[in-house]
Amino acid sequence: MLENRFPNIKVIESGVKQLKSEEHCILTEDGNQHVYKKLCLCAGAKPKLICEGNPYVLGIRDTDSAQEFQKQLTKAKRIMIIGNGGIALELVYEIEGCEVIWVIKDKAIGNTFFDAGAAEFLTSKLIAEKPEGKIAHRRTRYTTEGRKKEARTKGDAANVGSALGPDWHEGLNLKGTKEFSHKIHIETMCEVKKIYLQEEFRISKKKSLTFPRDHNNQSVSTDKEIWPVYVELTNEKIYGCDFIVSATGVTPNIEPFLCGNNFDLGEDGGLKVNNHMHTSLPDIYAAGDICTASWEPSPVWQQMRLWTQARQMGWYAAKCMAAATLGDSIDMDFSFELFAHVTKFFNYKVVLLGKYNAQGLGSDHELMLRCTKGQEYVKVVMQNGRMMGAVLIGETDLEETFENLILNQMNLSAYGEDLLDPDIDIEDYFD
Repeated sequence: MLENRFPNIKVIESGVKQLKSEEHCILTEDGNQHVYKKLCLCAGAKPKLICEGNPYVLGIRDTDSAQEFQKQLTKAKRIMIIGNGGIALELVYEIEGCEVIWVIKDKAIGNTFFDAGAAEFLTSKLIAEKPEGKIAHRRTRYTTEGRKKEARTKGDAANVGSALGPDWHEGLNLKGTKEFSHKIHIETMCEVKKIYLQEEFRISKKKSLTFPRDHNNQSVSTDKEIWPVYVELTNEKIYGCDFIVSATGVTPNIEPFLCGNNFDLGEDGGLKVNNHMHTSLPDIYAAGDICTASWEPSPVWQQMRLWTQARQMGWYAAKCMAAATLGDSIDMDFSFELFAHVTKFFNYKVVLLGKYNAQGLGSDHELMLRCTKGQEYVKVVMQNGRMMGAVLIGETDLEETFENLILNQMNLSAYGEDLLDPDIDIEDYFD
């Protein structure tokens, strides 16, 4: 499609076998060699699976694995979800008609995005029956079109497809075999200790637990049902299930490019890039999940491996490469001035701005909160009278005002608690 629209673009469908940075060329798995003047690596990240090669452990990262998950779910009575990031949060809410045991290593859900207060606000929504009305999206949707992929063989599964993007579960029917809406049990502060296949579990003579019926009654009984796979947790509990979803984050996909090339790597394993998205090797740029931003960032921006941010980086990297080719100078893109992410969890609109979790601010900050149960949750991070970050859950209509207040670093000490007073139209006031 791109080739048809732009005659100067050539698309090559192949994996990378080797990068020869000194010779400025790339060898592809189809046996060809491509010489470049400038190169941008955008190979993303790969899921950190809790266990490789187990047929009952599914990672969800790309469009193909999401479809495979949907297929497995139609036959499932109970599944276990491991992880506490965005994909885990969305899955737990979207799945219907299937018991879900959700295992998180933290005290509260979604700790990448929220503090315990926001987690508490959202958790009440999990227990409630789901309303039918979905939030309408005003975001560009990207879908794959054209020929359906042939079923992937196990050996081919390493070739990851395109990343999911924020609205990935739209249009997927995430329904199990049962007739209820939600049945979720959360196991906090624990991780997976061991995974048993059915036969291994039988030989071990251990006992697994039934799905906990209510949170107050701690008596648990032994499960009579026989499951395909069993999971022993670090809190000594064992549950059987149909399959396990590993949603435990990603690692930068750098392996194909390392051999024979001396890249500087960040602590998180990404290729270090400077403020022009340039890696440590000549004429090689990187953008998205594969890279680690190693310039001195704005005080209210941080890197997070999110679809939206990867897209901004890719766009900026392209501008940098074009400017370098023409010998022009280029300023840092505005999207790196302020961290901003808009998503949806549990059918609430969620906006994260700046240092929304007081990242890197130490104890030298204060929080202001406003919460209406079942409706909205507003948290503002203040430091020396200035707004440094915010979490907005629900239809608050405050995101634009707060974005401006964080960017212009106006001293707000005089307003105190009135800043979040619902009776004051703060949006109008600061207009």
